[in-house]
Amino acid sequence: MPHSPWWRGGRGEWYVIMQIPLIALVFLGPRAWPGLPPWISPYRLIGSIWGIFLLATGGVLFIAGIFRLGANLTPLPYPKDEATLIESGPYQFVRHPIYGGGILMAFGWAFWVHGWLTISYAIILFLFLDLKSRREEKWLKEKFTGYAAYQKRVRKLIPFVY
Repeated sequence: MPHSPWWRGGRGEWYVIMQIPLIALVFLGPRAWPGLPPWISPYRLIGSIWGIFLLATGGVLFIAGIFRLGANLTPLPYPKDEATLIESGPYQFVRHPIYGGGILMAFGWAFWVHGWLTISYAIILFLFLDLKSRREEKWLKEKFTGYAAYQKRVRKLIPFVY
């Protein structure tokens, strides 16, 4: 694919630009709406425990995805010209471990800070990354003949779930 100017978004540049404020919203946005009740015991404790678990699990998945992707790593959803299909490491459990790890961390943060609104931001980020991954997978199917079989074997974003 000939490389067009970035602002035309031919390689998914606008997805990257749009995800930055979404990620900032999850971690920096208001956590509660006035009038919503605060989290009470035992839900505060349960939320904190799940938050730590999801933050840690998501962080490991995110970092493992980056390291295993190696030279294939690009901020854009469009694969590099010289890219190879990676199906090992975290990619044997989920097709998009970087996105999946980010989603788990977003929900982990929401539970950790006990934020009703933060949970909704994490849901929006999940929906956005699902949409972004759909576009990316069209390009991956065009590039790699074995990608359709890989899609049938491995979950998309959340290991063992989705």
